[in-house]
Amino acid sequence: MKPKEIIAVVFVVAIAGISLWLWLSPSGLERAPEVTFSILDGRKIKMQELRGKPVLVTFWATTCSGCLKEMPHLVELYEEFGKNGFELIGVAMAYDPPNQVLELTTTRKIPYPISLDIDGAIATAFGNVMLTPTSFLIDPHGKVIKHKIGEMDIYKLRRQIQNLLI
Repeated sequence: MKPKEIIAVVFVVAIAGISLWLWLSPSGLERAPEVTFSILDGRKIKMQELRGKPVLVTFWATTCSGCLKEMPHLVELYEEFGKNGFELIGVAMAYDPPNQVLELTTTRKIPYPISLDIDGAIATAFGNVMLTPTSFLIDPHGKVIKHKIGEMDIYKLRRQIQNLLI
């Protein structure tokens, strides 16, 4: 290859890499949005009420195989750290029929709060979440410290939560 061709290839690869990173990277949220979650049991939970606690907000769908695979691990984390102040809120995507969400969470005995995002306002507030699973780990001060599209590394997440609870 000629030097000009090498430079052109490097440039194209760099642009593609940067574009991919921007597409998959956090949407620039520094603070968690001030949303109100409508929980299946009828409660309303405001994000501001969760200050002082580490919070994991995870967007999921009943038809998402990665979400269903991740759920047992999230249940374990919630049961392990919930008593120490950790909060986890699952947000069902707007396109998910509420009866399916209720059936799945009942069948799987999900202990953490599940919110219905009927109009998509919560997904929009979190940077237009469209892919599931998408998760946000929020520190006790309300700062988004991790944004993950796709399945999480549960071991790393466990360590992060432990560090936030210290």
